Amino acid sequence: MAGHSKWANIKRQKAVVDAKKGKTFTQLSRAIILAARNGIPDPAGNFQLRTAIDKAKASGIPNDNIERAIAKGAGTFSDGASLEEIRYEGYGPGGVAILIEALTDNRNRTAADLRVAFSKNGGNLGETGCVSWMFDQKGVCVVQGVVDEDKLLEASLEGGAETYEMTEDETAEVFTEIANLETLNQTLKDKGFKVTDAELRWIPSNHVEVTEHDQARSLLKLIDTLEGLDDVQNVTSNFEMSENLMTLSTV
Repeated sequence: MAGHSKWANIKRQKAVVDAKKGKTFTQLSRAIILAARNGIPDPAGNFQLRTAIDKAKASGIPNDNIERAIAKGAGTFSDGASLEEIRYEGYGPGGVAILIEALTDNRNRTAADLRVAFSKNGGNLGETGCVSWMFDQKGVCVVQGVVDEDKLLEASLEGGAETYEMTEDETAEVFTEIANLETLNQTLKDKGFKVTDAELRWIPSNHVEVTEHDQARSLLKLIDTLEGLDDVQNVTSNFEMSENLMTLSTV
C-alpha cells in the first residue's frame, strides 16, 4: 500500500478545470433518489443516501427539494417520471475509453443526446461491454490536509483499505472494496482525518496517453459536454495528459 499516482494527479488537474461547472440540481437530486431507492430512505442507516444529501447541501439545494427527492426514491411521492439506471460506453478521440453512468426517465432521449455528443467531438458511442472490462469499481475516500503519511497508512490499513494515492497538495485518495466504503470512511474520521468525499468510482486498469493538442481539445470538450447532460451522473475515462497540454486545450 503506497504510491504517488500519476492518474490521481491528472484527475485532480481535470477537477480544477471542471470546478467552475459543478453538478446541476437535477443531477444531485437524482443521486438522492437513486440512493433512497437502493436502500432505506433514512440517511442515518443509508450511507449512500447520507453522502448524496451532504453533496446536495454543499451545492445549495434547498431542504424541501432534498426531502422531495428522498420521497421519490422511497416511492411515497410521484411526479409521473420513472427513473432507471443505465450505463453507456464509448470511445473518445485517440481510442480513449469512456464509461457513462446515467439516470433517466427516457432512455431514447439520453441515448440520442450521448450519440450527438460523441459524434460532434470525434468519438463513438459503443455497445454495452465495449470498454467496461477496462475498469474496476472501488470505494474511494478523499482526504484533505494529510501531513503525516505514516498515520494515514496506519488508519487506512485499520479501515480495510487496499491502497492510497497522494498528490502534492496534501490530499489523498484511499481505495477500498465497495462494501467496505462506509467502514473506511468512519475509521478515517475517527482517526481525525478530514474526509471531504466518499464515493463509488470506476478505476481504469490501463491508460491511453494523449499527446496531440487537437485530440486533447476534442476529448476534453467531449467529456465536458457529457458531464453537462442532466441525465448523466458520472463520466469516467482512462486518458493521461500532461498538465501543460490540458491547460492549452482548455483555453
